[in-house]
Amino acid sequence: MRRFLRPGHDPVRERLKRDLFQFNKTVEHGFPHQPSALGYSPFFRLMAIGTRSGAIKLYGAPGVEFMGLHEENNTVMQIHFIPDQCQLVTLLDDNSLHLWSLKQHKGASELREEHRFTLKGPPGSPPSATQVTAVLPHSSREVLYLGTESGNIFVVELPSFRVLEDRTITPEAVLQRIPEDNCNRRSCELVEALREHPKNPSQILIGYSRGLIVLWDLQNNKATHHFLGSQQLENLYWQRDGSKFISCHSDGSYTQWPVSSDNRQSEPLENTVPYGPFPCKAISKIYWQTTKNGLPYIIFQGGMPRASYGDRHSISVIHGSQQTAFDFTSRVIDFFIIFTSDPAAEFEDPAALVVLAEEELVVIDLKSAGWPAVHPPYLASLHCSAITCSHHVSNIPLKLWERIISAGSKQNIHYSSMPWPIDGGTNIAPDPPQRDLLLTGHEDGTVRFWDASGVCLHLLYKLSTVRVFLTDADPNDNMNTLGEDEWPPLRKVGTFDPYSDDPRLGIQKIYLCKYSGYLAVAGTAGQVLVMELNDEDAEHVVDHAEADLLQDQEGYRWKGHEKLKTRDGPVRFEAGFQPFVLVQCHPPAVVTSLALHSEWKLVAFGTSHGFGLFDHQQKRLVFVKCTLHPSDQLALEGPLSRVKSLKKSLRQSFRRIRRSRVSSRKRRGGGGNSSEVQEANARFDQDALQEMELAPVQRKIEARSAEDSFTGFVRTLYFADTFLRDSSRHCPSLWAGTNGGTVYAFCLRVPPAERRMDEPVRAEQAKEIQLMHRAPVVGILVLDGRSTPLPEPLEVAHDLSKSPDMQGSHQLLVVSEEQFKVFTLPKVSSKLKLKLTALEGCRVRKVTVANFGSCKTDDYSENDLAVLTNLGDIQIISLPFLKLQIRYPCIRKEDVSGIASCVFTKYGQGFYLISPSEFERFSLSTKWLVEPRCIVDVPEVTSNNHVHKSGTENAARKS
Repeated sequence: MRRFLRPGHDPVRERLKRDLFQFNKTVEHGFPHQPSALGYSPFFRLMAIGTRSGAIKLYGAPGVEFMGLHEENNTVMQIHFIPDQCQLVTLLDDNSLHLWSLKQHKGASELREEHRFTLKGPPGSPPSATQVTAVLPHSSREVLYLGTESGNIFVVELPSFRVLEDRTITPEAVLQRIPEDNCNRRSCELVEALREHPKNPSQILIGYSRGLIVLWDLQNNKATHHFLGSQQLENLYWQRDGSKFISCHSDGSYTQWPVSSDNRQSEPLENTVPYGPFPCKAISKIYWQTTKNGLPYIIFQGGMPRASYGDRHSISVIHGSQQTAFDFTSRVIDFFIIFTSDPAAEFEDPAALVVLAEEELVVIDLKSAGWPAVHPPYLASLHCSAITCSHHVSNIPLKLWERIISAGSKQNIHYSSMPWPIDGGTNIAPDPPQRDLLLTGHEDGTVRFWDASGVCLHLLYKLSTVRVFLTDADPNDNMNTLGEDEWPPLRKVGTFDPYSDDPRLGIQKIYLCKYSGYLAVAGTAGQVLVMELNDEDAEHVVDHAEADLLQDQEGYRWKGHEKLKTRDGPVRFEAGFQPFVLVQCHPPAVVTSLALHSEWKLVAFGTSHGFGLFDHQQKRLVFVKCTLHPSDQLALEGPLSRVKSLKKSLRQSFRRIRRSRVSSRKRRGGGGNSSEVQEANARFDQDALQEMELAPVQRKIEARSAEDSFTGFVRTLYFADTFLRDSSRHCPSLWAGTNGGTVYAFCLRVPPAERRMDEPVRAEQAKEIQLMHRAPVVGILVLDGRSTPLPEPLEVAHDLSKSPDMQGSHQLLVVSEEQFKVFTLPKVSSKLKLKLTALEGCRVRKVTVANFGSCKTDDYSENDLAVLTNLGDIQIISLPFLKLQIRYPCIRKEDVSGIASCVFTKYGQGFYLISPSEFERFSLSTKWLVEPRCIVDVPEVTSNNHVHKSGTENAARKS
């Protein structure tokens, strides 16, 4: 049997791999990209959001999430829950209707598509005849009423979607009951709204676009009342007792209409233009909610004066003398009110206003004074300022976690204390095994700390670096302040703010030490801030230091942006992470790499010009190293510069093509020598790689010229306590890898703790390695005598890791974009290498060490490399023998921003941006899996009356 096994095939290892590795995309964090529709079920207290890409997402209590995707990928136009049922209907922009149900499967609920249907007219009829504009799920749960552009209202049976043609309400049937002098055929075109009578299910209100409103008797198939509006109709809303309804119109007005038993034609009670008398925008939706104190809540979208406020996205709330127009920074998609859902209740008593805007979800507490916003536990607006970088920290100590939450709670005092009102369903997922943080850096100079432990990505704390610098905007400005007499009474709400005061503030790199509480952040203009956690507000001077990365070079002139100006004197900081030192790089280029060693109190930083080391305890620059090549002119132009030379770019492209042709001719001419070299290399690595299964054809790695631009770009920095000078003494060291395939190693002398403030940290360059193929170095790692990666700083001191083996020989792993190579230390002789074997053009984009535990036993775990390539594949490679374990397709290779945004966790999970506002979470581990697992209890259906009764009781209990 053995001779039939592929070389390297080990059945025991294959079984172990199945216990260790499994790829799953588990949950999407953040705010849905390009939302287009909103729905709500008062009975189940579930909210549904549809998007332009055809996705539909349901949300309830924190942790209760469901997702479905229409096969057509068309825009979701409307979402309607079937009353008191775990079913909803979606209308897409291709005029198709889809029925979705929550079904229980393996102890949890799942969202499934049950049926789909497209309304078709008679042969030869225009598309407008069946173009659906309004949908009404009837309380009987047996039929849907579909209003169309042609004015016809079709009745469709549920769940079969069979059209009941004999019950169609035609414009001709409506006009028969209305006096001819009041209406004509065009009055019954385009059904704008359909509303069921709150007390009499056999009556529905039909609103036509041109202003005609008809109360239709379903049993007798006739119009009992008609109402003539003078303006184009936008929407309708019934008052709770059914004696009146409200219509809103395109001129910014709303009208109250009485429904009397004796008059077939009714005159309006009152017509109101809330922001008149000047021309106003349309009021597109309105609620009129009754309360116990007698004063109604009137809530409507739009209606602002067209000339001065036509560009505002507003929803107004009026309650007696209290009136506020909530001003959103993005377009309002839809909104709903959460109120008492028990039909037997006399009043609605609204509790919360839920608004879906284009870029965020905002919930307003209508019960508390001042109508404050409610802090959302999910659907966070991740992109309130554009995300520029991410950093994940696993297994946060409880003390640090509580201090971060405490700092965040002081920032949230302006939020309402109301419990989250959308609380349907039950989260049955196990509690997260540990506390994880995801830190996102943003274009406006802020860093946000997210609780990434479970399904809900929840904002814990926001840090701003703006106070350190002088910008055009005053951080004390409050955009929400209003003058007493200002009209309209606008109030900004929401966190979405895509505009940055200065693009140089953007955060590019973040490094948090979870044991010491030190945080380093670096930005677009060469600024590096080191911070520590303080539980109280404080005012102090931020120390400054300059790092001139071009100090030994002549003839270079920086053409990019200037550095940020800093504030003089003491600066007041809120409780939380407070900067105590600023290192400013010169030239002020983007910081491309960052490392922090909190035990040695050192921070290393790199740009496209070089790298430096700073002692943040003594607040002293240890050294700088310029990595700039004489031909690296593009590195001096900066990302915000507009002076890049097209001529030079073309010239470099032609040079690369020419070199490629020359090298290919050389390879063809020297085939014999090449094969001898390959055989020698094979013999050299045979012992270590005898188990390795190689692809049939390995891509040849072409050497790059030192003349290629950005060769001095510092890609990675790494601290290690290892053997650098000789095999008898280990010492602290700093390693740096560049875009040109160069690795620099510096020996560091860090004084002992008792003399730490008296003696300076010293550094001396010990090694310089030049990779022959000159591919960018994206990762550096030192393995101890047990071939285990060195622990993090302070990890051993906190008894969370074994002490590294300093007896056996250490190894250095250098990961470039095109290969993995292991060197022995301290001699730095090549021991092992693995060329990246994939399709042509495959390159490493991200690499990290991840710990994978077995799902079968707690006694076994191993460290492997998790690698993301430019093709969007994820490869798991074993340590220390660099054997490919498994490959998974994860991200589309065309999704360059998604690949660039990917961040791995320490335990085999990862995050990447699938849109500017959403992270996709995935897992490579069988043991560490964070995914929604929830259940929505569905009442037993024996008869319609029984279901309606139990639904009422349930809703009354929850409200």
